[in-house]
Amino acid sequence: MKTSLGHIAAIQTGIFAKPIAEGEIVYLQAKHFDNAGQLNSILHPDLTKGSITEKHLLRDGDVLFAAKGTKNFAALYESESLPAVASTSFFVIRIQRNFYHKILPEFLVWLINHPNSQKFLKGKAIGTSIVSISKAVLEELEISIPDLQTQKAILKIAQLRNTEIELKKQIETLREKQIQQQIINAII
Repeated sequence: MKTSLGHIAAIQTGIFAKPIAEGEIVYLQAKHFDNAGQLNSILHPDLTKGSITEKHLLRDGDVLFAAKGTKNFAALYESESLPAVASTSFFVIRIQRNFYHKILPEFLVWLINHPNSQKFLKGKAIGTSIVSISKAVLEELEISIPDLQTQKAILKIAQLRNTEIELKKQIETLREKQIQQQIINAII
C-alpha cells in the first residue's frame, strides 16, 4: 500500500522552552542525538510540568523528525519512565489509530531514514543559512507500507546490517592496532 505520511499520521511541531537545572520533564533537543538518530547523551528532566500541555507530552511510539539543519533524521521515542517533550527542532509524528495496526513505528523511522526518503526531503528543504524541511513537505512524503511480517523482516535485516558494519569497524580498529604494534616491535 502506497500513501503519504500526512494520510497516516498527525504531525505537530515541538515546543520552544527554556531548560532549567532541575525539572520534571525532559526537553529533547537535536544535540541529544547522533547523526543516525540514536540518543548519545544521558537525559535529565529540565522543564517544569506547569509550562507543558498534555498534547505536547511524547508517547511511546511517537516518531521524532529533526527538520532543521543538515542533520535530518527520524528517531523513535521510547519512554524512559520520565515524561518528555520535543524541541522546535523536531516534528512529532504520531501514527493515527486506524493505521497503528498497519505500520510499526520502528518501520516508519526506517522508512524516513532511508536514502530515497532523505533525498526527497533534502531536495525540498528551504533556507540558506539554516535549512529546514516544512511540515507540508513531510506530509507529502510518499511511503510504501508492506504487511507487518515484511516490516519486521526488513527491520531485522537492517539491524543485522548495522551490526555487521559495527563489527567491521571494530575488526579494522583491532587490525590497525595489531599492525602498529608489530611495527613498534620490529624497530625495538
